[in-house]
Parts: sequence; structure tokens; C-alpha cells
Amino acid sequence: MNPCCRILYTCKSMTGFGLRTQLCPCKISGQFSNLRVNLDQNRKFQTYPSPLTGFRRVISHTQKPFDAKDSFLEQSRVCSNVGLGRGVPFIVRVASDVKQYSTTVETRVNDKNFERIYVQGGVNVKPLVVERIEKDENGGRTREEDAGENGKNTYNEQTEVPNGSRVTILRRQREESEMEKEAWRLLERAMVTYCNSPVGTVAANDPNDKLPLNYDQVFIRDFVPSALAFLLKGDGEIVKNFLLHTLQLQSWEKTVDCYSPGQGLMPASFKVRSVPLDGNNGKNEEVLDPDFGESAIGRVAPVDSGLWWIILLRAYGKLIGDYALQERVDVQTGIRLILNLCLTDGFDMFPSLLVTDGSCMIDRRMGIHGHPLEIQALFYSALRCAREMLTVNEGSKNLVTAINNRLSALSFHIREYYWVDMKKINEIYRYKTEEYSLDATNKFNIYPEQIPHWLMDWIPEKGGYMIGNLQPAHMDFRFFTLGNLWSIVSSLGTPKQNEAILNLIEAKWDDVVGLMPLKICYPAVEGEEWRIITGSDPKNTPWSYHNGGSWPTLLWQFTLACIKMGRSHLAEQALEIAEKRLSVDRWPEYYDTRHGKFVGKQSRLYQTWTIAGYLTSKMLLGNPELASMLYWDEDYELLEICVCALSKSGRKKCSRGAAKSQILI
Repeated sequence: MNPCCRILYTCKSMTGFGLRTQLCPCKISGQFSNLRVNLDQNRKFQTYPSPLTGFRRVISHTQKPFDAKDSFLEQSRVCSNVGLGRGVPFIVRVASDVKQYSTTVETRVNDKNFERIYVQGGVNVKPLVVERIEKDENGGRTREEDAGENGKNTYNEQTEVPNGSRVTILRRQREESEMEKEAWRLLERAMVTYCNSPVGTVAANDPNDKLPLNYDQVFIRDFVPSALAFLLKGDGEIVKNFLLHTLQLQSWEKTVDCYSPGQGLMPASFKVRSVPLDGNNGKNEEVLDPDFGESAIGRVAPVDSGLWWIILLRAYGKLIGDYALQERVDVQTGIRLILNLCLTDGFDMFPSLLVTDGSCMIDRRMGIHGHPLEIQALFYSALRCAREMLTVNEGSKNLVTAINNRLSALSFHIREYYWVDMKKINEIYRYKTEEYSLDATNKFNIYPEQIPHWLMDWIPEKGGYMIGNLQPAHMDFRFFTLGNLWSIVSSLGTPKQNEAILNLIEAKWDDVVGLMPLKICYPAVEGEEWRIITGSDPKNTPWSYHNGGSWPTLLWQFTLACIKMGRSHLAEQALEIAEKRLSVDRWPEYYDTRHGKFVGKQSRLYQTWTIAGYLTSKMLLGNPELASMLYWDEDYELLEICVCALSKSGRKKCSRGAAKSQILI
């Protein structure tokens, strides 16, 4: 068992600088996985003095330049204190048995030790000196305002990034409604601080809730709409802090019943706790307490947490202009560790990610085990993000190749086998079964009797969607909103398919949007099917919670998809419906009944991602130029990649024509 590493960060009075600061004891308790060391003997480095005391800048000929001071592989924290002057360094002392590290990270795809972090013969980093720059009154940002159309103010916001350059981002400012002002007050009230710095928002902040359970924690997936709201407003501090703190939690040793999952697993949530300071009577210290699923209902690991983290990291760089964060060694390592878990070889014959039930937003038993669409869409998005952000060098080129190969295979697999419309359903209806051939039409041996009766009448003539799951002899024909929306946002679907998904939502508006947008899935499972699939879950009764409940937080993702496809009017209509009730109903977590008529029977009030989802939707509609930074267009190069190498085995080549033929040019 690894020894427990306790990290204490104390910001004491620094009289040597002529400053007095308040005591800020902050500690993270946990167990770190062992870090091994192996320097590439063929790699040569040059060192030259850095302006910071105790550091030398390290440059590899095979990777981008970076400052060693930006590398936090040694689990460091930066305590934010008021009163530090411009350019004044302060010392953060790290009590850990990890003393040294190098900047070399080698990656081998499908190797058991996929990611090795090397800590021998590196740069000595004791004590750790961090240069703190005090921003100007506008937080390092300047604005150039102009009168825009319809009375809106358009301004170019110049943000100073760590490398000293300034990035100009166009933002539109408009007068906020009373409902938006209320939402911002509630969102700011939900903020969580650690070491006097904001690090996230709690899941729900109902002052009358005496039993918050884990709703008083910061969840990675729940924080994403909050983060986007702050980023769209131009505030990147809380998002950067969140990304770095959760990154450091990634290295904790996770154990359930004497078994530990992969090192790259991100926590589902974390909580800031105040505990007595060791050796100091009467004084407290702040501790980050992560949950990797060992305390969750069903003890399910949060597969989507790492995927959301990568997606948010890209969004931070796009909307703030701070790309230096992505290039830090610890951040690059974090990305690779997450990809290690996703790209490791297994027994699967398919490129889709195999997960257990309850491993994503639907975190209870709902029959989504296997290859659920939501995970595949987020996986595809995270791979595209990682491909953009990874520093390409000798140590990462194999990983980049693996990403490209997986993207190509995954996009073909989802487009070809998950897509259903009237034509496809009619084909399945006439399927022959028990085919044994390389040329089989019914590759997954789907029985036509699996087509549910509701689908025959429900599918519109012009429209279609991605099914919820696909496994041998099983197709889950339920419509899962999140997975379909992210198929649009990430271009996992073809342009024609993406357009058809919105056509279906518009044609089935009463079912998917109803009185409160949007249904998490349609339809609900009922009767004997409900008892078998959910295990008679009293929270997932028909048309409630994850079993056909309506979740307002999905608004921002629907808005993003609509803006991408040039159909913003659909998002505006959905937002108008939500605005009639959200504030009056005190911002519920979800709504019940077939059309979302009632507040959910166990719904938490003042749910943060409901509030943030509304604000993000409003700002996306007001700033469509910024929305374009958050989605992906079709990548035509992926269609040309074929990784199966069938020609070498003498078999006929696989066909990409089915996917390419559906692309709108």
C-alpha cells in the first residue's frame, strides 16, 4: 500500500518582501500513486537561467518550450491572497516525498504502463517558487466598445495570457433581464472557495435543504455549464482553478474493496472540508475530499468525468485565449492518463467505449450498460479536443496516431450502426437473422421483433436519431437527448444526420420539449419492463428523474446544437418556455410527467446546473460567434483513414462509402 502523502500549503507573512498576508493553511490529504522515472537517453536538453529563483528553463528539441515553474507534477497548490503586489513571488512549500521530476513524458499506446511520469535526474524543485502577477482593475482585460445592432454593445475584449501576449475576443453585451440577474446572484452564491480562491460550484444550494447528501459537493459534469457561463462572461479564474485542482486529484489512489481502478480516473466530485490544523490548537485547515465513486450509489466509477474535463479544458483556451494552460506538463500528462483508460486494448470488437450502467449523467440503473450513445459522443468529443491540445513530439506521436485511428473507426461505427430513420427501421423490419458471413447485412444479429410498437408510429417521415445503445442482438431504440445533441455538436453524425435529429425534435416537440425542455430520454420504461430494467427503482418511476424526466440543464447543449445547424429559433422557443417557470418554481433539478408539467417529486431546488444552463443558453444566443468556438465541423480527413489493413490479410477492403455518401457538400 502506498504511504499517505499529506500536502500542506501555508501562506505566512513574508516580511522579507515588506508585505503582510493572512495565514492560509490549505491541505490535501490522500494517497498518491507511485511515480516512476525513466529518462530517454537519446533526448538532449538545454538549460539556461530563468528569472525565477531556484529554477532553470528546460527545452527539449522535440517539444514546445515551457517553464518549469508552470509544471505542477509535484501536487502543488497556489493559495490566492489579497495584498500581494505586482511581480512579487511567494513560496509554496510542499511536504511530499516526491522531490524531483523531469519534463520528459513517454507514451506507448496499448502498453500496460501507458503513461510513465519520470522523476529521477530531473529539475530540483525545492522550494517551489511561483511568480504571482497582480492584474489591473479589469483583471488583465481591456475593452473597446462600439454601439452594435438592436441597441447592443459590441466590444473587443483583450485578455492578457500568461505568455505576455494579448488575445482579442469579440463579445456582445446587452441589458440583462431580472431573471438573468437573479440567476447570476444564485450562481455566485453557489461558488465554492479553497484557499480563498473559487474552485467550483455546488450541485444545489437550497437554504431550506437540511439533508443535502452529496449535493453540497462540486461535481465535474455539473460544473461544466457553470464554467461555460463564467467563460462566456470573460471570467476564467474559477475555471482555471477548477481544472488544476481536479487534475491534481486525478493522482489520488482510488480503492474499493482492495481494488484500484486506473490512475487516470477523474473524480465524480469533491468537497472542501475544514479540519483542525495539525499541531495548532484552535486553527483549521482546508482539505479537498474527492469521491471517485467509492461513495456513490452503486459504487460506479464516473467514466464521463475525465471526458468532460478534457472538453472544458479546450473551451477554457478557446474562450479566454490562455493556451499556455494546455501546454503545461502536468496538464499534458493528465490528458494522456485519461486517454490511457479509454484507448487501452481489451476484448471489444468495436471502437465504442464499453461501460457499466450509471457511469454518466444517468447515474442509476437504467439499462444503458454496454455502449451507450452519451458516452460515445463525449468520448468522440474528448478525442477531438485532445488531438487539438496535445503537444506533438516523439513521446506523443503514437498517441496522436491512435487518436486519429479511433476517431475514424468510431465515427464510422456510430454513423453506420446507431442511426435510424424510417428507411433504416424498414430495413431492420425485413432483416434476415443468423447470418454467418463477412458480407452479412444484419451484422449484429438484430431480431426484427425488437422494434418497439411505439417507434413505428413515432418516427417522423423527415427526421431520425441515434439509438441509445447497440450490442449483439440488442438495439436500445430509446431517444437519449444528451447523446444526440453531442452527436451534432461534435460532428459525430454526418451533416444530414445532424439536420435530421433537429427535424425529429421539431416534429416531436411536445414529446421532447413539452412544458419544460428537455426530456432526458424518450419514452419512459413502464410496467414489467421498468421492474426488470431499473430493479423497481422508486426514484426512476415512469416519466420521472432519468426515466423520461425533463431536465432544464440540457437547454445549453440544445442551444449550442441549434446555433451550429443555423436553427437558433428552436433554441429561442425552448428558452421562452423555460423562462415561464424556472424562476417561479425556484430552479428545480428536473420535472416529472410525460410533458414535464410538475416539479420532480425528489427534485432539488436551486439546482446549480439548471441555473447555469439557462444563463449559458442566453449568452450563447447573444454571442453566436463565441458559440462557434465550442463545436466542431465535419472532419473530412477522418473519412480517408482506414486502420484495419485488410488488404494485407487478403480480405476485401472495408468501405467508407456509406459514411462519405451522406455528407452534404
